[in-house]
Amino acid sequence: MDLELNGRTALITGASQGIGEGIAEVLAEEGCALRLVARSAENLDRVSRGLRERFNADVQFLPIDLMEDDAAEHVAEWGGDIDILVNNAGDTTYGDLWTVDDQTWKASFQLKFFSAVDLSRLFYPGMKARGSGVILNNIGILGETVDFNFMIGTSVCAAMESFTRSLGGGSLNDGIRVIGVSPGAVATPLLVRTIGEDGQKRFPGKRAASVREIAELFAFLASPRSAYTSGTTVTIDGGLASRGIMS
Repeated sequence: MDLELNGRTALITGASQGIGEGIAEVLAEEGCALRLVARSAENLDRVSRGLRERFNADVQFLPIDLMEDDAAEHVAEWGGDIDILVNNAGDTTYGDLWTVDDQTWKASFQLKFFSAVDLSRLFYPGMKARGSGVILNNIGILGETVDFNFMIGTSVCAAMESFTRSLGGGSLNDGIRVIGVSPGAVATPLLVRTIGEDGQKRFPGKRAASVREIAELFAFLASPRSAYTSGTTVTIDGGLASRGIMS
């Protein structure tokens, strides 16, 4: 299926590895120009060189920490006019209310939630002026399931889901679609190193999702093939969030 993305420009945060890298790969295949943002210049350079070599893609990258003051403004100025914004940056810590300190709580919200809010606010006017644009937020199933021992993840993802639905509920009147994607367990290098192949057997289908499966959903939702999708979150977890307490 031709996703009709050729010639579009996409900016992806957290693009130096994992799901962000996977999204960049799929969008490059579809003919998008890419603006990649993450903290690691080394990893961004590796990803960019690979995409240029494989797809002759137009790729630029900006190494920046989105938790720094005015980082979003720097990204928006550097990124310029874009068609697709993918808010993918984020990192949360396992632990309950008392084992995670105040600074970690604030940092988790800053990196995942507030960077998405700030970048959406900054890029939205340009999209509105052109009458088209897509904002995609990588949320996670903790936005719809709760976990006493992963309280930051639950709280940040729930905030992201509410923000996505609120903004996307009215954005189509401006020609802009705002959509969330909520992956469950994904076989990123980090997850594979952490729990191994055997550990993945606890998930539906006895495996985690592949990065490619998640990235292809992002690409479809970014495309005109999904032109009436906005103000909602699409869960891709093999049914994990729908399991009952006795499962």
